[in-house]
This record gives sequence, structure tokens and C-alpha cells, in this order.
Amino acid sequence: MSDITVVHVMRHGEVENPDGLLYGRLPGYHLSELGQRMAERVAEHLAPRDITHVVSSPLERARETAAPLAEAHGLDVATDARLIEAENVFQGKTFGVGDGALRNPENWKHLVNPFKPSWGEPYLEQVVRMMGALDAARDAARGHEAVCVSHQLPIWIVRSFVERRRLWHDPRKRQCTLASLTTFTYRGDKIVSVGYTEPARDLVPAHLLAGAKPVKGQSKAFGA
Repeated sequence: MSDITVVHVMRHGEVENPDGLLYGRLPGYHLSELGQRMAERVAEHLAPRDITHVVSSPLERARETAAPLAEAHGLDVATDARLIEAENVFQGKTFGVGDGALRNPENWKHLVNPFKPSWGEPYLEQVVRMMGALDAARDAARGHEAVCVSHQLPIWIVRSFVERRRLWHDPRKRQCTLASLTTFTYRGDKIVSVGYTEPARDLVPAHLLAGAKPVKGQSKAFGA
């Protein structure tokens, strides 16, 4: 058996969210038609790969993203709660450019410490659970490849940790576009490289790409 194992961590596709809410861990948020196309595109992209294990966050949008990929390889989708979205006190609310959230005094107490962050699950807790999920996927696919479907913020935080960057950051600059793949290559139990690809980039609306300028009325749903 090869001592090289590859774990792709995929962000889910676009979600049907007409009210523009930060949906976080709320149930009932499913892929849009475009999101389903994104999932299928990535399944096609990874079809030639030696994938032996597919695991997903328990949230609907992640499981729906994982489904076509698992089907293409004749696999079932496992679930790992450690891949879930980060907790966020603004869950269920709008929190985007031009909605007045930052001017609301009721929100200020949640914004005092961006280094933790004070509005949600601590970054270090996200690192611990995500590293556990990645290592479990590595073990399940030893010598082959695995795919974990998760969410933007936890993926970016674990990548930042592995690449030895600070964990606090500008959310607009996360390199973790919808349906993107952040790929961790292990030699034995050690991560030796990290890669990033966007197989469905041409399907992603321009304002949702990494580094895009915020547009009033079109929230990027940070952390989704």
C-alpha cells in the first residue's frame, strides 16, 4: 500500500437562500439548481481519481453536494459532525453589506474580539475538530483518496492552521469559493502539501468569488 493519502475538503455548492440569511447550522437549507450543477461538475472532475471514502457535514447542503460524487464512485456518503459549519450568533439574521447590522448597538457586544472570534465558535476549536475529521478520513482511505464536504469558514481555518498563518482574517479574502477543493496530501500521518482548485469556477457568481468586492444586497454569506 502506498504511504501517500489524499484528502480533498470540498465546500458545498450554492444554497437556495432567497431571504439572504446567514443560515449557519439551521436545518432546511438545500442546494439551489445552480448548486446542484456545481456538485455534479466536481463529481465529473474527480471521477478519474482513486476515491474510496466520501464523508460529509450533517447539514443538508453538504450531504446533497456529496451525493453525486459518492454515486460516481459507487460509495455511500458517511457523516462526520466535526465537518459542520461554525457556530455564529448571527445565524438566522441578515449580516451583509448595507443591511445596517454593524450600526445596531445590540450587535456590538458580539464584535469586540475578532481574534477569537467573539461572535462565534473559537478558531482553535474549529481547528481541533476539523483536524480530527481530516485524520479520520485519511485513516479510512489509507493509500487512496477521500473527499470531505464541509463549509467555508472551517475549511479556511484548518488550511490556515496547516499553512501556519494567523487564524483571524478578513472574511472577504478567504480562498474557499463555492464547490472548491482544498486538498491535503499526507505521507503516512503527516500533511506534506496543500493544494487548492475551483473545478466549478465558471458557475460561481462573480460576487461570490474569493476577493470580490461586496455588493449591497448580495451577501457573501460568510462562513457558509
